[in-house]
Amino acid sequence: MLETPGSVPMRFTGATNVPLLRAELQVFEAMLAGWRNQMLARGLTVATIKSRNRVVERFQEFTNDFPWSWQASDLDEYFAERRSGGRTLALTTLRAESNAIAMFCSFICDGRYGWVTLCEQRFGDLPSQIVFEWNTPRHKTDDAVTPGRRAFVIDELQRFFDTVDDFVDAHHHARSKTWLTAMRDVTDFGPNPYVPDYGRFGALTVRWAKGMAGTGPRRRTVLTTPQFDWVTSVLETWHSPGSRGQFATAARSNALWPSERGDRITMSGLARSFARFRDLAGLPEELSLHALRHSYVTHLIEAGYDPLFVQQQVGHSYSSTTALYTSVSSDYKQKVVQRMIAQRLRTGTGEPDE
Repeated sequence: MLETPGSVPMRFTGATNVPLLRAELQVFEAMLAGWRNQMLARGLTVATIKSRNRVVERFQEFTNDFPWSWQASDLDEYFAERRSGGRTLALTTLRAESNAIAMFCSFICDGRYGWVTLCEQRFGDLPSQIVFEWNTPRHKTDDAVTPGRRAFVIDELQRFFDTVDDFVDAHHHARSKTWLTAMRDVTDFGPNPYVPDYGRFGALTVRWAKGMAGTGPRRRTVLTTPQFDWVTSVLETWHSPGSRGQFATAARSNALWPSERGDRITMSGLARSFARFRDLAGLPEELSLHALRHSYVTHLIEAGYDPLFVQQQVGHSYSSTTALYTSVSSDYKQKVVQRMIAQRLRTGTGEPDE
């Protein structure tokens, strides 16, 4: 008979009166192993599984007790301890830890796996869920987006790219190779048959996009939109013989953006380049490289794109995640209200015109 992934091992079942050496620790370790097997069966990555297991192990060490004895007050004390140190924990970290503990509790409380029965027979106690909405950090848009990840406003974005353009032009005319790395900072591009004007840069295949719930990378296609169609001419110039090919590493690299010494530029290198031009443009230091992703989402929404399209463009599994990336301006909000008022005056309802 095959065991369900995550269920109580057969060595613990049957003659439950057989004594176990350090029974509490053995059962707890078996619970963790069972949870790991269940997550593997769900297709989660090893890194995600290890991270969640470490959280539960750390919580057990803090309580110095075992899951069938845990109470909601233990979680309160745990988070109080975690936040009382010298280093301030981000709310995202607290949410991740509370989610891991909640998922573990849900797993061992699920009657299909047999842990509830085993705990009652062995220890005379039952595991229960200890994570609730009232004792964990609330997930709100206002606290989920840090200042460094807010969207650029249109003027800031224009100033940033104007600064980069001016830098490239100045160093190019001065015959300095610095312009090459500034412009930089291939095969995954392809045409969009419905928009031939974009040539070979109408669509981008993302091969290593973030997976859902720790399932590993997945592929998706991102379409070039009219709001950012200026990128097609930049990419055409970059692919010309006088640009990308000047890197010594270009011949051996399939990457669109090779580095001076390696096959491709790194995220840390991009972050340094971004910070350099952000400072040259006189923009706030709070803006990070990731803020460009928030800007892309925000400006597509402000341009009137369907939220589902935007969600698919950036590869989010849930619309709520895309909402966290959206920080529309007050001007946009006022225009939406004014448009709805105008529609009501024309049609006598709040419904859009046919």
